[in-house]
Amino acid sequence: MGIEVYSTHSLGIGGVIRQNVEDFIVEEVLVDGSKATVAESVESTALGSNNIKNRYLLCVLVKRSWDTLAAVKAVADQLAISMGRIDIAGLKDAKAVAAMHITIEGVSPEMVQKVKVKDLELRSVGYVRNKLSAYYLLGNAFRISIGSISNSKQTVSKRITRILEELELVGGVPNFFGHQRFGTTRSVTHLVGKAIVKGDFRKAAMLFLAKPGLHEHSASRQARKELQKTQDFRQALQSFPKQLRYERLMLKRLAEEPDDYVGAFKRLPMKLQELFVQAYQSYLFNKFLSRRIANELKLNRAEVGDYVVRVQRSGLPMIAMQKTVTAATLAEINNAIVAGKMRVALPLTGFRQKISGGTQGEIEKQILADERLNPESFKINAMPMLTTRGELRTAITPLNDFSLNGVFRDLTNPSRNKANIGFTLHRGSYATIVLRELMKTRNPIVAGF
Repeated sequence: MGIEVYSTHSLGIGGVIRQNVEDFIVEEVLVDGSKATVAESVESTALGSNNIKNRYLLCVLVKRSWDTLAAVKAVADQLAISMGRIDIAGLKDAKAVAAMHITIEGVSPEMVQKVKVKDLELRSVGYVRNKLSAYYLLGNAFRISIGSISNSKQTVSKRITRILEELELVGGVPNFFGHQRFGTTRSVTHLVGKAIVKGDFRKAAMLFLAKPGLHEHSASRQARKELQKTQDFRQALQSFPKQLRYERLMLKRLAEEPDDYVGAFKRLPMKLQELFVQAYQSYLFNKFLSRRIANELKLNRAEVGDYVVRVQRSGLPMIAMQKTVTAATLAEINNAIVAGKMRVALPLTGFRQKISGGTQGEIEKQILADERLNPESFKINAMPMLTTRGELRTAITPLNDFSLNGVFRDLTNPSRNKANIGFTLHRGSYATIVLRELMKTRNPIVAGF
């Protein structure tokens, strides 16, 4: 996944996350301060109103162990509308209890009340003028239990304190893309994206359909192995388990036209198609950031040639407000970084985004050479909707409102302890990256990542 280093050096606390789905709670926060809560509450939002002339109904969707896109599809099916009429601000963890906002075009609160799906809850808030997008998202509040910790309660508290002190010196948390960006139990999303970017759609399709994951269900693994061996899409359509719904969508097309790999990808929801290319971008960014840390370049201090971006009062970066650091502006920009008005940023590769200059640029150039990649390749002529211009992403993200809410005996594993923590991250940043620094687990899959 391109995550090669830690930014802190203190020992971690170990442990396991997601022993139970309630151990990982995510609650979305919008820019106006509205919070989607897991427990039903009176929603206070400047966005919602009772004006039915507005086209979109703002709702809170609470999902338990649901993939976000699958949950949206289930809601759309219940309402007998297309998925295109439902918009979200951001994807949420599948292995979690997550409360998020959605807007639904052209429906009433009465229709929403009739939606009944196992482990999904939908509550209407009010009508809004515009459909939801990432523009309205501030971030996410997390409440997480780390269980099965072999260290004593005192050791856990001390280690967490030391790691937080180190992160403060770094200036925040390294802004890596987390495990779920790539598919935790079967990390192939970025590999599919790489094949798409390089124009090899057959390879992309076979990676998505036929590359088995060590940690996925045995029936799924067996079906993929069989397809790998036979290359028979009609037979695969019969043998692939029903839960592999996206794979089955592609297989239906390939059973009809075995060479139409582009057409097969177009059967998938647009957001999923985009995720493949975005995951490859994320992998490259993680490599850029890993090598920056490994080369002991600061994350909260700019070097000549680095990109920097301005920061809003809310703490969100303004990616369009960017500069390249020169020798003449170096001192001034580093003073702005210290004051919290700017942050170092690295490229998300695309056909319009130039690499950094200076030492960081040399790092990026080498990684792209190793990948045998020309950024122009992100112009995807066979699937123009996936063409990616590229942009910047900050090297660090703030860790806000962190709290250690106690270390207790783990009732699931009574010989061990459990730590309850809470924190808030800005949009686009991953709780698993914070947990990775705190836990320093040897095996992320076994640890529940």
